[in-house]
Amino acid sequence: MKSCEVGIVGAGIHGASVAYHLGRAGVDAVVFERDTPAAGPTGRSSAVCRAGYTNRFLARTARESIEMFANFAELTGGGDAGYVRTGMLYIHRPEDSRDGLHELLADQRALGIDVELVDPDRLASEFPYLVVDGGAAVWEAEGGHADPAGTTRALFEDAVRHGVDGRLHTPIERIEPRPGGGAILHAADGPAAECGRVLVAAGPWTRSLLLGVGVELPLIVERHFVATFGWGDAQRIPFVIGDVGGGYYLKPEGPEQYGLGTLLAEPEVDPDDFQEGVGVEEALELAEPAIRRIPSLRSSAFVGGWGSLYDVSPDWQPVIGEVADGIYVSAGTSGHGFKLAPALGRHIAGLVTDGEYDPALDQFDPGRFRAGTPLAAGFGGARILG
Repeated sequence: MKSCEVGIVGAGIHGASVAYHLGRAGVDAVVFERDTPAAGPTGRSSAVCRAGYTNRFLARTARESIEMFANFAELTGGGDAGYVRTGMLYIHRPEDSRDGLHELLADQRALGIDVELVDPDRLASEFPYLVVDGGAAVWEAEGGHADPAGTTRALFEDAVRHGVDGRLHTPIERIEPRPGGGAILHAADGPAAECGRVLVAAGPWTRSLLLGVGVELPLIVERHFVATFGWGDAQRIPFVIGDVGGGYYLKPEGPEQYGLGTLLAEPEVDPDDFQEGVGVEEALELAEPAIRRIPSLRSSAFVGGWGSLYDVSPDWQPVIGEVADGIYVSAGTSGHGFKLAPALGRHIAGLVTDGEYDPALDQFDPGRFRAGTPLAAGFGGARILG
């Protein structure tokens, strides 16, 4: 049986990022992945990059992640995150301005995030193809998108080059807590590993794995989908849009297509049995608010898309912390996960090794739900923009 300091379950973007930071720190670690890096929800992420969060820690962490995306080859020995800086336009409701939007932007600028308010007159002048309702908008200059699979593979491969034991196609079927902390990770096929600390970062399968050690987290799994459309004669928009009132986001998908996804909650599903394709009816329903905002999109054509999974916490904020002696969780990222992960992994690596990490990470401890102190975030129903 192998012994190690830290065992990680899952090589999605979060497990791979923590492994990357542990490897760079010289920590003896092993990563178990049921398939390949990013084979689960990570690989189907829209991979939008932005730092415009209402939570200061998440905003700062997302900004640091964008810096990593921009310098990714240097940081990972030649990896390619596929980061494309397009800018991102957040279209806000009139009530958001009354509820402290100016103060929020001032706070974000103090964190080094390049954001500016776009008032209704400027919005009408610079973006005449948008139908606005008197609300302001926010422009985040460094917003954009990246390649989720390429990013995750590069982080994982860098971790392995720095000594992390990467075990692919090796699902964990049981976690056996050790006396004194940590656990033995029992693989479905292959030797077990006795780990001084364990991090479960298995996305939608995290809750079921931890039930085996008597830990019940209030996480659910939702199916979220991206519907893709050909531009046709529509106004081509080269940047990302987050429409708070419309409840959707729009992202370029190469030169000929764009994708639409929802910012709202979706029905709960079984992570092992969900619709992976996108139906015409649901795609057109999602497109309705986008067409109201950008009427020229009416001439675009539905092409396809894909369904994926979000593991969602009750307050739509990450769930990170120790859940049993020497057993930690990083899950419940609720659609925020990809953009936060590269820099967030450094803090989680510090947490699980008793090293350095920002104490603001403690606000995401799962005990907040038992204590009845969920985190506040989001704009109305658009929780993913929180």
